[in-house]
Amino acid sequence: MQRYAAFLRGIMPTNPNMRNEKLRGVFEGLGFEKVSTLLSSGNVVFHAPGRDVPALESAIQQALNAELGIPGGTLIRTHAQLQALVDSDPFAGLTHCRETYLTVTFVRDAPKFVPEFPEGESTVRLVRFDPAVGALLTIIDNTDPSTTNFMAIVEKAWGKDITTRTYLTVQKALKKLGS
Repeated sequence: MQRYAAFLRGIMPTNPNMRNEKLRGVFEGLGFEKVSTLLSSGNVVFHAPGRDVPALESAIQQALNAELGIPGGTLIRTHAQLQALVDSDPFAGLTHCRETYLTVTFVRDAPKFVPEFPEGESTVRLVRFDPAVGALLTIIDNTDPSTTNFMAIVEKAWGKDITTRTYLTVQKALKKLGS
C-alpha cells in the first residue's frame, strides 16, 4: 500500500456535503484504507495500492462530483514527495504566524513560467518552485491588506487547477501519514 495526501480545491466546511465525514466516506467507498481527514479544508490522507497518481486524482474527483456534487480539483502528493519537501526545510529560520504565512501551492502541470512577485509591488516573496513535488513555495506578508494579489498572480501562471495550503498543514498531513 502507498501513502497519499489529497488536497481538494474549493472545499467550504459550511456546505453539509463537504464535511469531513462525507469526504472520508467517498474515499472509503473507493476502497482506500486508513482514510483520515485533516482540518476542515479538504485535506485527506489515505492508503491505496500503488497506482498512477493522475488515475487516482481522476477517480477521486469523479466520485466527489457524483456523490457529493463537489466540482473542484483533487491534487495528490505521495508520502515520499511530502517528506522530501519537509526535509528540504524550504522556510529555514521562519515561523508561520498570523503576520507571515508560509504557503505551498500544489500545481497539476509543469508551469509555463514561474510567477514573479516584484519586491516593493507585492506582499508575496517567492522561495522557489519545487518540480519534484509540483509546488510553489511562497511567503505572504499578511500585515498588508493587498495580499489578495497572490492568487491572481499564481492563477495567471497555472490556471485554476491548483490549491494552496499553509506549510503547517502540509507538515500535519505528513505527520498523519506516519513515517
